[in-house]
Amino acid sequence: MEIRTIHANGVEFAYLTVGEGPLALCLHGFPDTAHTWRHLMPALAERGYRAVAPFMRGYAPTEVPADGAYEDAALVADVRALHEELGGDDDAVIIGHDWGAFPVYHVAGRFRRAVTLAVPPPGALAGTFLDYEQLKRSFYIFLFQTALAEAAAAGPGFIDNLWRDWSPGYDASEDLEFVRRSIGAPANLSAAIGYYRAMLGTTPRSGRYPDLEPGVTGPVLYLHGAQDGCLDAGLVKDVLSHLPAGSRAELVGDVGHFLHLERPAEINRLILDWLGPGS
Repeated sequence: MEIRTIHANGVEFAYLTVGEGPLALCLHGFPDTAHTWRHLMPALAERGYRAVAPFMRGYAPTEVPADGAYEDAALVADVRALHEELGGDDDAVIIGHDWGAFPVYHVAGRFRRAVTLAVPPPGALAGTFLDYEQLKRSFYIFLFQTALAEAAAAGPGFIDNLWRDWSPGYDASEDLEFVRRSIGAPANLSAAIGYYRAMLGTTPRSGRYPDLEPGVTGPVLYLHGAQDGCLDAGLVKDVLSHLPAGSRAELVGDVGHFLHLERPAEINRLILDWLGPGS
């Protein structure tokens, strides 16, 4: 895979790419990097896609955005700009995991096919996110609203233990090295935490981006690990009722939050069967 850069929505994005054909845009989450797609991207290329995995705004080697905006509308604007600047057309597809799933729900209608992993559409979380057991799993979200966030997240073992808890039994040592390179610097770590501060309104909206219309804009394949230690699988039991007609949802047994890394062959097959050939 090559690493390249592109200017989109006022941000200089670094991205990994492999293959030729219609664009397959792959979006990572927290605490992760574009390397999370290292198993899927070659498989996409073999099926005739040009797989592109950007490092999300604030995640090095992508720059920290000058506007300091991390609200959902900024992420959606990034994806729309990347789609345009990368020459995506009506045959383009999109895949998002964790934070990368959020913008997919708002742009799915612009892509021929869309896939999300590990974070269901917002409507599926309403009313269940405040369940006591889920609140314990989500402690870090509330910690990240405080002045202690950066010191805690930079502390020994914090991010390592998130991976351990979210995907029990998975050896994340390679992934964690990528993460340290990407958000190990204070400015990048603050950027990654900024997504959560924007999510709960601790950081005011930038005013640069219009509010997003609610709802999912097109059919989606949704995949969730049965052993996910970040978002309990029980939260997604009725996920299809929050997705448009033609969507599909699957609970994958014996995997956690980083399901695409834990069982890449199985997850690749599910994704590729949904996307179909690129060219």
